[in-house]
Amino acid sequence: MTKRAESKYKTDRRLGVNLWGRPKSPINKREYRPGQHGQARNKPSDYGVQLLAKQKLRFYYGNVGERQFRRYYQEAMRRKGNNGEILVQLLERRLDTVVYRMKFAPTVFASRQIVNHGHVLVNGKKVNISSYQVKEGDVIELRAKAKTMATVLAAAQLAERDVPDFMTVDHDAMKGTYVRVPAMGDVPYPVQMEPNLVIEYYSR
Repeated sequence: MTKRAESKYKTDRRLGVNLWGRPKSPINKREYRPGQHGQARNKPSDYGVQLLAKQKLRFYYGNVGERQFRRYYQEAMRRKGNNGEILVQLLERRLDTVVYRMKFAPTVFASRQIVNHGHVLVNGKKVNISSYQVKEGDVIELRAKAKTMATVLAAAQLAERDVPDFMTVDHDAMKGTYVRVPAMGDVPYPVQMEPNLVIEYYSR
């Protein structure tokens, strides 16, 4: 199982963006990278731009390792259509991402934990694999014990983000439906994501 090896806020500073749109992010106070040369503004190379785009997209989804992320890229390349958009759709169909989008968890890291601990039902059946690919029409529900957890109740009240239009949620029942696979423009990223640059990065 992939574990987060460092603070998520260190990731914010290294990438130079408030990746998850959290009010506590240190980038809100210091809009530059850490270290002695953090405020230097050297123009990145094309490779550097592509690498940054890849790191932003991969880190945004919390616990997706490099090997797994490359597999998503390979799957996106096998399918017909806009490969960058397909890559995002595969990531958005992850069960831990759906739990996060439905505001059953305050962060993508907490949503993975909720899934791994067996608190999530998909169409009435327990699923504890965070990378499980949710399908259109699937019903996601928290088990009875999880519905009263303080972190879950607090997440449902968070004002910093809304439930996107491609799913419906009843927070009283802690139950939602994954209505459709989103288009790129439907995904509520707090920062600009450039999945086409990610495709270019891996296609080198």
